[in-house]
Amino acid sequence: MTTELFQAVLAADAAASTNSWLSMGISLVVLIAVFYFMLIRPENKRKKEAAKMRSELAVGDVITTIGGVVGTICAVKEDTIVIETGADRVRMEFTKWAISGKGAQTSETTK
Repeated sequence: MTTELFQAVLAADAAASTNSWLSMGISLVVLIAVFYFMLIRPENKRKKEAAKMRSELAVGDVITTIGGVVGTICAVKEDTIVIETGADRVRMEFTKWAISGKGAQTSETTK
């Protein structure tokens, strides 16, 4: 009688253990999917859009750098651009990755 009871408890424990591993595995897959769709995928999309914008820069475009410098592009090279800032026509050279966007950004457009 005791042996049969012991075997029944072991069988129930094995079934519960299998269900526990299954639920933990499903939870892990769901967590990874949430991270992918909420964090990784949008970031990759933003990077592609920024790379596309930087590759389409042309002479005459008004740009803003990551440092907040606003100017008009006067020369485009393979990895760099040259911009003129303001009425004093100061020319500065920046790498393309330092460009944050086209157009002069105001406090309303950055929100």
